[in-house]
Amino acid sequence: MYAILIATIAGIFIALLFLNIYFRFKVLHHYRILQKNKIEFPAYYIMQEQKMEEDVLKHFPGFEDNIRAFCKHIRFSVKVASAILFFITLLGAIIYYYDKGY
Repeated sequence: MYAILIATIAGIFIALLFLNIYFRFKVLHHYRILQKNKIEFPAYYIMQEQKMEEDVLKHFPGFEDNIRAFCKHIRFSVKVASAILFFITLLGAIIYYYDKGY
């Protein structure tokens, strides 16, 4: 049981690593387009979709799709990473208590 839990944590950690690399390439593609066209906006707009629609997208009418995709990929990456880290922590706690014999 202990070995299975360790292997599961290692597998989830590797999945987190590959997801990070995958989303990094997707985000960097849109980031380069926005950077090349000198489109900048504060980071807090990334997590607040409604505020971004109201404030940012009106200022950059030709790049709505790139801005939306950039923010969508970052939001999704944060959600997935949070979920995976939660499961790693949960399995770590199970291993800790399993090892202690509770």
